[in-house]
This record gives sequence, C-alpha cells and structure tokens, in this order.
Amino acid sequence: MIYISKKECYKTVEKDGESLFTDRKSKFIAHVKPVDTEEAALAFLQEMRSKYSDARHNVYAYIIDENNIFRYSDDGEPGGTAGMPVLDVMRKAGLVDVITVVTRYFGGTLLGTGGLVHAYGTAARTALEDAGIITRALCGVYSITADYPTAGKLQYHTASKGYILENTIYGKDVEFTVCLRRGEVRRFTEEATEISGGRAIIKSVGEKYINLQEE
Repeated sequence: MIYISKKECYKTVEKDGESLFTDRKSKFIAHVKPVDTEEAALAFLQEMRSKYSDARHNVYAYIIDENNIFRYSDDGEPGGTAGMPVLDVMRKAGLVDVITVVTRYFGGTLLGTGGLVHAYGTAARTALEDAGIITRALCGVYSITADYPTAGKLQYHTASKGYILENTIYGKDVEFTVCLRRGEVRRFTEEATEISGGRAIIKSVGEKYINLQEE
C-alpha cells in the first residue's frame, strides 16, 4: 500500500535525477529518486550498490515523510564528510520522500575533510536539480454538473481564475472536475453559484495531491 502524506503542502522531487562531479580524479556519481516508503528507499539503495559494486563508497541519505524517517551513511568515508552533507542538501531544500545515493570512485588523491564535504554536497545538489523540485498541495476534488451554456461560463471562469480544471464529460449536461486547495473551496463555490444562478450541481468526490510548481 502506498503511503500518502496528509500534509497540506510539501516539497519533493518530480522524477529520477543524476549527476557526475569530478575532483582530483575522484568521480562522484549521484542518483536521486522519489520514494514514499522506507522499503522503497532501501530497495533503490540496494540497486545502486549492485550497479556500482566495484566502487569504494556508496554514500546515501533519505527522508521519508511517513513517521518523519531520515537515515544517512558515510559508508566508510570519515565521519560527517559524506552522508550528512548529502542529507543537509535535501533538508535545506525542504524535501521529503526522496533518496540520494552518491557513489565515489577514488582517484588516488585524498581530498581532505573540506574537499569531501564539498564534493558530496555538490554531487547531491546537482542531481536534485536534474530531478526537479516540485511543490505538491493537497486539493479537494469537486465534480461540477451544469447545462452546456452554463458549463461553458463556469469552465472559462475556472481557467481564468487559475483553478485546476480537469476531466470533462459531455452528455445531456456537462460534467467537469475542479481541484481546489482548502482556502479556495468557499470562494469557488460562491462564484460558481453566482455564475450559474444556483443551477450548477457541485459535489465533493475526494482529494489528491497536485503538482503546483517546479523550481
């Protein structure tokens, strides 16, 4: 069963991402993946460990919204130089439901504490940028039913005001779906009632998360 956060709004990554950062011949290959359970995070970690089984280090960090879980590992690097910098990048971005794994191939030159912190942090940051950061909001889903002339006016109004308009079904009447954030419900209902002269039928049919923006 997939866990769905009930936060009104949160930030995560849109898709898988990766990056390559090189410092003094050491290669840092970062992979980012959206995950919503710890089991999914650990499965991805194992996948990366298998793929890069010849690497000296597979450093990781993940944050799962469910039960506020976070974990990280330096995987053999000096304490505090690898896993924590990766975790800090995700925390500073305000992300949840994401794992980052940074694989290092040693280039023969020691980078020092500061160099490692910089390298792991940079690799994680660029992989997150590649994955794309999105804001997700919990929206109520509402079904609107009206006759054709009224539905046209309502749909125009919905789009012009920036409400999220979804599926439209054409039959004897027109039925379409609108996704509304909690602060928009009362205003939209009042506007739709006024535009339709009280003839539109508005029903709540559930809730879901909507991607609001990319950064």
